[in-house]
Amino acid sequence: MSSSEQNRVAIVTGASRGIGAAIAERLARDGFTTVINYAGRAAEAEALAAKIEAAGGHALTHRADVSDPAAVARMFAAAEAAFGGVDVVVNNAGIMRLAPIAEAEDALVDSQLAINLKGSLNMMREAARRLREGGRIVNLSSSVVGLTPPGYGPYAATKAAVEALTHVLAKELRGRRITVNAVAPGPTATALFLDGKPQAVIDQLAKAAPLERLGQPEDIAAAVAFLAGPDGAWVNGQVLRANGGIV
Repeated sequence: MSSSEQNRVAIVTGASRGIGAAIAERLARDGFTTVINYAGRAAEAEALAAKIEAAGGHALTHRADVSDPAAVARMFAAAEAAFGGVDVVVNNAGIMRLAPIAEAEDALVDSQLAINLKGSLNMMREAARRLREGGRIVNLSSSVVGLTPPGYGPYAATKAAVEALTHVLAKELRGRRITVNAVAPGPTATALFLDGKPQAVIDQLAKAAPLERLGQPEDIAAAVAFLAGPDGAWVNGQVLRANGGIV
């Protein structure tokens, strides 16, 4: 990357808990100054930042609703003011609300379009304008794009759109040495995934992949870290399904 190894800066959206928190921790461990974005969980974000600092890393929290373009622009500006620029953007913020398509209320559809799709687009647009040369954009998709299970229609649609944007933006950033990729987790043991599911359903999903377990947030963080780090430099415009072989 063009910036010094000591001053690589990563913004991770939706990073107060779950996969986002694991990604922020991993990138901090890999030497990134990490901006922990959150929308509503200030205490968890601050606790994560303190944990990273205690381990010898550098972290800053920033509250921003990614569905608000002005808030996204302010977050980039804050990172630039504090650290001189941004090298990596990880678009992890997302929500999952399930219903059969015939029963999907407007609020269920609109909220996921606002955060999963428009939020990711807002971040990609700002990153395309402001990322330092040699930077990385890593979007979070989902393996439901391949699995297409009933009940996941609007959610899967937003993630399929994120994958399309990933391919297009990788081509649009020609000449700046910026890679754009996506990681598509399968069933992963987070609160977002586990909440409201009967144990029998969780057990069934844990056995569905050939590796016969749920993913852990650290598994997804490792895939993101690969794409954000030096070993991922030649991977561009790709979707990496990190799911134990479920699809």
